Amino acid sequence: MADYAKTAAGVLAGVGGEDNVTSLVHCATRLRFVLKDESKADAGAVKAVPGVITVAQAGGQYQVVIGNDVPEVFAEIGKISRVGGGQDSAAAEGPKGNLFNRFISMISSIFTPALWTLAGTGLLKAFLPAAATFGWIDAASSTYMVLNALSDAFINFLPMVLAITAARYFKANEWTSLAIAGALVYPTIVALNGAPDLTFFGIPFTMVSYVSSVIPIIIIVWLQSHAEKFLYAKLPSAIRRFVTPMIVVLIAVPLVLVVIGPISDLLSRGLGGAIGWVWQVAPWAGGAIMGGLWQVFVIFGLHWGFVPLFQVELQTTGHILLLGPLFAAVLAQAGAVAGVWVRAKNKNLKSLAAPATLSGFLAGITEPAIYGINLPLKRPFAFGVVGGALGGAIIALGGVFSQAFVVPSGLAITALLGNGNMVMLGLGLLVAIVLPFLLVVIVGFKEPADDAVATAAPTPVAANDVTVLAPVDGTVIPLTEVADAAFADGALGQGVAIQPRSGAVYAPFAGTVVAAFPTGHAFGLRHADGTEVLIHIGLDTVKLGGAHFSVKVTTGQQVAAGDMLVEFDGDAIEKAGYDLTTPVIVTNPDLYPAIADAATGPIAHGEPLFTAVSVDSVAATK
Repeated sequence: MADYAKTAAGVLAGVGGEDNVTSLVHCATRLRFVLKDESKADAGAVKAVPGVITVAQAGGQYQVVIGNDVPEVFAEIGKISRVGGGQDSAAAEGPKGNLFNRFISMISSIFTPALWTLAGTGLLKAFLPAAATFGWIDAASSTYMVLNALSDAFINFLPMVLAITAARYFKANEWTSLAIAGALVYPTIVALNGAPDLTFFGIPFTMVSYVSSVIPIIIIVWLQSHAEKFLYAKLPSAIRRFVTPMIVVLIAVPLVLVVIGPISDLLSRGLGGAIGWVWQVAPWAGGAIMGGLWQVFVIFGLHWGFVPLFQVELQTTGHILLLGPLFAAVLAQAGAVAGVWVRAKNKNLKSLAAPATLSGFLAGITEPAIYGINLPLKRPFAFGVVGGALGGAIIALGGVFSQAFVVPSGLAITALLGNGNMVMLGLGLLVAIVLPFLLVVIVGFKEPADDAVATAAPTPVAANDVTVLAPVDGTVIPLTEVADAAFADGALGQGVAIQPRSGAVYAPFAGTVVAAFPTGHAFGLRHADGTEVLIHIGLDTVKLGGAHFSVKVTTGQQVAAGDMLVEFDGDAIEKAGYDLTTPVIVTNPDLYPAIADAATGPIAHGEPLFTAVSVDSVAATK
């Protein structure tokens, strides 16, 4: 059973501790940190934490990919720290970065809390027309009306939802934001849509629909946050708590109706029209781009920039053409990992590919497939991109669209049924799935050696205590004296550290190199009896990008005790300002929960460093 508490502690320590975190939210598979100083985070240490698939830095966020267990890890972080005060927490501060990264971070923070509810109710709304078409529910019945209302309400009142999340992001009063949004979707205001000769105190304005709108509420809440800061600073304390919201609402709502709403409506209609134009002139091109590059966007966190586009297109045209090709993108990667499942001979690779395939096809969760298999193996990911591009082009040529926002997956295909050319939809999905699958099975890929899929592979059953030899000449010190909380508090595993006096690191036992970082700063090895050890050469040395390191082994390679893993120039590394202290830790405490006979003081490589004590031995002493 996964130890979520250990994963949470390890990740929090690896990103620099609670004090280095401005905010934390999570999506379907990732913890999304905004850090005060990303240089304090150690990507290598985070990747070494059991339960972590990989780390990605994109869109102004430090993203830790966990997989389907991310809500549990997120909850554990909330238990041990003040970080991540809920799925709705967001960042108004932190590293600024460029304007594009800040925009992506903002969109991610505002939409993430509502995304799954939006997708879930959208999926239900997509099922309703199908149920009526097949005669399962009478479209004129009260049952249909109730189901339609509960599936449509969330998207209908989306401005009120975004008012809350935007207020938390911009640090505005969320109840005042809710009052502004409520006014925009108030029945009598909605009824004014399309009415002629409207004025507000003699100022003419054109009424537009704010139902399901996105842009106006985000803009006005941003302005609200600045107005509240100004008013709180200027108004007497005796009246500012109730006068501030009164003034803000009195100004904000007319400002939206007279200025922001009409301008954003023009922009939205222009954007929706542009999307429609592309689909009219060269639909295959639009479909190929979305189907081929969508998973690339996901890797870099750029996909969040499209979420408002989906809502804008839905609001202005009543459907979403952009979504159709995304089904091809998602299912193509699932098809590629299914090919790996079929072709692979490596048992660990097969065991990882099986759940990744099911997750991709059924739920549209492709991160385990991409980060755990397709991307490391290279060819499967490339074949998935090709299949997604061709399938997306075919689907777009068929004019396929969705009338609700859904997360692309096998279960959500009903959202596309009856909307466009169904033959082209079927052909596009078939190509997207079958082509990558066949390419992977026929062309193949460079398969790692046994046990090379380190972080996701099942760990062998502990059998015996294992003696770990010193990998480097130097002086042994306790982990508690390491100037890095990720190691010092033992969250990443038990062990010791060595202050090197020579420039070579050797294998501490005979086994498999399960992780050989190209930067040369860290190595993971697994003993035949199951002990997994991480050797991390220096602190923050990953930032050197491989400078002053000469790696001698590769991931998956079998080594004997004493084989050289890497040479390094210690003097140059220290002159560059880095601490060469080298932690040596056991990273699978579920099987080796303790160490014994730890050496102290001067030591030479090849001498006993400590004994990894198996769970059987620990149980026998009780």
